[in-house]
Amino acid sequence: MLGFFRSFLKSRIGVAVALVFLGLIALAFASADVTGSGFGGVAGGDRAAKVGSARVDTSELGKALTNAFEQERQKQPGMTMKDFLAAGGMETVLTGLTDRLAMAEWARKHGVVAGDRLIDSEIVKIPAFQGPDGKFSQSAYEQLLAQRGLTDKQVRKDIGQGLIARQLLLPAAFGAQMADEAVQRYAALLTEKRIGTIVSVPSLAFAPASPPDAATLTAYYNANKRRYMQPERRTIRYAIVDEASLKTVPAPTEAEIAQRYKLNTAIYAPSEQRSVTQVIVPTEAAAKALASEVGATGSLDNAARTKGLVASKLADQTRDTLTNQTSRAVADAAFAAASGTLAAPAKSGLGWHVVKVDAIKRNPGKTLDQARPEIVAAITLEKRRAALSDLAAQVEQEIDNGTGLADIAKTLNLTIASTPALTADGSVFGKQGEKASADIAPLVQAAFAMEREGEAQLAEIKPGEKFAIYDVGQLTAATPAPLDLIKGAVARDWAVQQGSAKAKAATDKILAALNKGTPLAEAMKLAGVALPAPQPVDLPRQALTQMQGKVPAPLALMFAMAKGSNKPLEGPNNGGWYVVSLKEIVLGKVERNDAIFKQATASFAQDAGGELADQLRIAIRNDVGVERNEAGIKAVRDQLTGANAQ
Repeated sequence: MLGFFRSFLKSRIGVAVALVFLGLIALAFASADVTGSGFGGVAGGDRAAKVGSARVDTSELGKALTNAFEQERQKQPGMTMKDFLAAGGMETVLTGLTDRLAMAEWARKHGVVAGDRLIDSEIVKIPAFQGPDGKFSQSAYEQLLAQRGLTDKQVRKDIGQGLIARQLLLPAAFGAQMADEAVQRYAALLTEKRIGTIVSVPSLAFAPASPPDAATLTAYYNANKRRYMQPERRTIRYAIVDEASLKTVPAPTEAEIAQRYKLNTAIYAPSEQRSVTQVIVPTEAAAKALASEVGATGSLDNAARTKGLVASKLADQTRDTLTNQTSRAVADAAFAAASGTLAAPAKSGLGWHVVKVDAIKRNPGKTLDQARPEIVAAITLEKRRAALSDLAAQVEQEIDNGTGLADIAKTLNLTIASTPALTADGSVFGKQGEKASADIAPLVQAAFAMEREGEAQLAEIKPGEKFAIYDVGQLTAATPAPLDLIKGAVARDWAVQQGSAKAKAATDKILAALNKGTPLAEAMKLAGVALPAPQPVDLPRQALTQMQGKVPAPLALMFAMAKGSNKPLEGPNNGGWYVVSLKEIVLGKVERNDAIFKQATASFAQDAGGELADQLRIAIRNDVGVERNEAGIKAVRDQLTGANAQ
């Protein structure tokens, strides 16, 4: 469930960085758009934990949990707060808060600090505090703090604690190494191969022959409703506003057209560009000698090469650009010469230039009448976009004043449409593979952040061209699917449950027989029913790595067993059991110059460093002392899950 936390905390980044991150979770500036994060007083006291002479308040724990939950829900939109806490969210966040505070207390006693400038440098790195130019914005910082209900002091304290954790733990992990002999031994495990068999004992093979009666099915459904939960879904009502929604936009006037033409005189005036080849020499005499050698139409490149000089080419130069690169005198001379001829030698700050005109491009320019169509098109587009922007501002003002979508649409003569019921990831509820339209997709996340129906919002869909006015039309909370719609699935689950105990008994019989040396085929007959054919396994350990964390549980067990052993493994959701038999282990061989040895050395060094940092963290925690207030923690849990209201 908590894939985000688990993958992060189990990564080789190490505990130190994990603690720093958990500090930022309390502020929710990493990525989450947190709504409803206010957290009032709770029963059971206002202290969740005592850390040395400091404390973690219930309000701080509540905010941290809310923000952490919102971040996790971005990855798993259907998650509820109950799911989050049941999967270990409380323990993860509270441990992070208390460990960081313990390190801050220990650091204070031993003179370890995070200075103001260091904290400043961390604040300016946080993307949420940056303006449109990508730089730190004081106004964005203050606005976000106000939105989150935080103060500058709280932010600086939180970031300071994270920096102190980094200062204490990273040095402990730095430079850790494992002996080459140990690395070589463990690396050999990465290249070993295992040979064995996996037998599946499905519960359905032992299910009752007769289906359950209505009363039995209803009782089973009522006892297992949580298994059949349907996600929260919402309909989105919306009206699209684009240029087609605008009333008549005034056409450009003659004065506007003339003014635009005058403003762009440089674009429409006649112009000339020249491509030239030049050689720079130190004296006028040298320049004249080179020009004489070239002649009127000879090769400047060849003449320069015979004298050990290098010619350079300048393409598509206007008089001004050539002046900027050389001098006014050189440019004037170049623009006075005909195409294919040498210009008179002229001087710049670099020396004397011998210039040959290679090509001339002449642009006759455009008169006002010639430029009129493009000027009219440009001004018309600008006017329409300005009108659209003004309309968006008008709509935003109406929304701020509490005007609803229907009234705004009526005023602007817009048509209101509605989506089918959508889930938080934009999927159409009940229609597999169908998603919200491209225009609506950007609205889904914000719509699911709204607390109730009928709250109009404005969103830009295509910058400068299209926006939407929208609200939540109907909000349907996550509820179990009606039994009438899922009778087949519920009946199957009931049958699986009924057969589960018999599948376990059959597994025990097969396992006992195998441990006595009975051949597999004979042992499987003891189940009393037909079982799926056993699956032979002949696999190197590297194959598990290639599965990228999606290793089937029976395979994972086989690679953790001793040679010649047999193990049972329960499948998920009462689906049955597996009997895993490992026949042989073929050991790999790793030399110290192998690439895998080098990879293992680096990997084990990171693991060893992480272990050292973790031990230091625990030692600091024990030295400072951490006392949990279970009543306060329970009160936070109850408030977040709504238990207080029941």
